[in-house]
Amino acid sequence: MKKLILSLAILSVFACKEEKKQEETNVVTEEKVAMQPISASDLETAVIYEANIRQYSPEGTFEAFTKDIPQLKQLGVKVIWLMPVFPISETKRKATGGEDSKFATDFPEAEQDKYLGSYYAVSDFTKINPEFGTIENFRDLVNTAHDNGIYVILDWVPNHTGWDHTWLKTNPEYYTQNDKGEVVHPVDTDWTDVADLNYDNQEMRKAMIADMTYWLTKEGVDGFRCDVAGSVPTDFWEQAIPELRAKKDIFMLAEAWKPELLKAGLFDMGYAWDRHHAMNAIAQGEKDATEFTTALQTDFDRYEADDILMNFVTNHDENSWNGTIKERMGEAGEMMTALAYVTPGMPLIYSGQEYDLEHRLLFFEKDSFPHTKGKTWKVLEKLATLKQNNAALNGGKASAKFNAIDNGKDVISFSRTKGDDEVVFVANVSKENTKANLSQKGTYVDYMSNETVELNGDAIPLAKNEYKVLVKKQ
Repeated sequence: MKKLILSLAILSVFACKEEKKQEETNVVTEEKVAMQPISASDLETAVIYEANIRQYSPEGTFEAFTKDIPQLKQLGVKVIWLMPVFPISETKRKATGGEDSKFATDFPEAEQDKYLGSYYAVSDFTKINPEFGTIENFRDLVNTAHDNGIYVILDWVPNHTGWDHTWLKTNPEYYTQNDKGEVVHPVDTDWTDVADLNYDNQEMRKAMIADMTYWLTKEGVDGFRCDVAGSVPTDFWEQAIPELRAKKDIFMLAEAWKPELLKAGLFDMGYAWDRHHAMNAIAQGEKDATEFTTALQTDFDRYEADDILMNFVTNHDENSWNGTIKERMGEAGEMMTALAYVTPGMPLIYSGQEYDLEHRLLFFEKDSFPHTKGKTWKVLEKLATLKQNNAALNGGKASAKFNAIDNGKDVISFSRTKGDDEVVFVANVSKENTKANLSQKGTYVDYMSNETVELNGDAIPLAKNEYKVLVKKQ
C-alpha cells in the first residue's frame, strides 16, 4: 500500500510538472502573435475600421469577418475597432430605441428571440458573445489581424453594465442607487437596459481595471475604444490607463469631447464631433463653408498640437439613428468622405461604408449588407494610398501643417504641408457653380482624376459638389 501511495504521489508531481510545462508552452504560443507597439509612423498614416460583427455578414460571426481582414490593408486600415464582443444581458433587453423604446418582453413570446439587444448592455466583461463564435474564433481574428500588421482594440463599456451582470448579485454597491436603495440606469438617458456604475466605489474600479487587463495580457488585444468615456470620472482614467500601459503598450480611443482626456499619457485619440456635425449641416444646406473652418479652429484652440482626433462621416450611432451617408449628406457624401481623409486626424471607416451601405443597419436585431465593391471602395482605397504615401496628410502626433485658404462661404479650401510635400483641398459646398482662388503656383496633379493641373495663382472653376485633391508634383 505504501508503494502504491508513493507511486501515486510521484505521478501527481509529474502530472503537475507537465501541466505547468503545458501552461508555459501556451504562454509562448500567445507571445508569437504579439505585435510591436503601434509606432509614430503608423499613427501618422493610419485608417481605423469599426467592425460591427453582428451585421458585417449574414452569419454575424468572428469567422466571417476574419476572412476579410487581409483585404482591409487595401483601404489603409491599421487599427480595427471591434464593437462590444461580450455577452448581452437578457433582463430588460431592448427591442427598440428612442423615447418610446420597448423591451423584448413587451412583444409576443414567439417574437422575442429575434431581438438580440444592445451590444452595450454587457453581462460579462470577460466572456465572448456566443452569437459571434467562441474564444478560439476571437483569438483567430486577433492573430489574423496581427499577421496582417493590423492592431485590434475592443469597444469597452465602462459607464454601465447589463442587468444580468454578476456584479449586481455579488456587489450591488458597485452600482448607483436611489434613495430607496434601488440600482438605477444612467441619469438623463433612455438607457433603461443598463445599470449605472458607481465610480465612488474603489473596489469596482479595481474590478474594472482587472477585466480590462485580462484582454490585454491574456487575449493579446492592443487597446480599447471607451464608450462614453467622458461620462466616467477623469480620475478613473488617470488611475486605470497608467496601470494598463504598465502591462503593455496600448492604443486608447475615447468617445468624448474632453481635451483633458488626451493629456498626460491618457487617451491617444478622441472624436472630432464638431467637424462631423459641421459636415452634416453643410451638406444639408443649413450652414456654409465657414462652419467647417470654425469647427477646425475650435479644435486647434482646445486641443494640443500632438492630440489626435478621429474624422468620420458615419459610425454605428450615426448610421442606425441619424441616417445613412446618403440620407444625411446626399450628393456631398463623397466630398465629405474625402474631407475626412485630408483633414488633420485619423479617418474612420464603418462596417459597410466601403460597400456603399445605403440602409440603416438595425441596432437590436440581425441585419447585414451586400459585399459588392463599388465606387466607395475605389474612393477609399485611393485616398488611403495618398494618406500612406504623402507626408502632407500626416495626421498623428507629428501632423502635417494646416494652412487655411479663405474662399468665402461657398468653398472649403486649405492646404496641408510637410517637408517638400503639399496637398491642396478645395470643395464647392454651394448649390451653384463657383470658383476657388488659390495662390499656389506650379504643377499639381488632380489626384482623383489623375489629371495634371498648372496653378498660376488664378481661380479654378468648381461645379456643384465638386471637390479636388491637388497634389504638388516633386
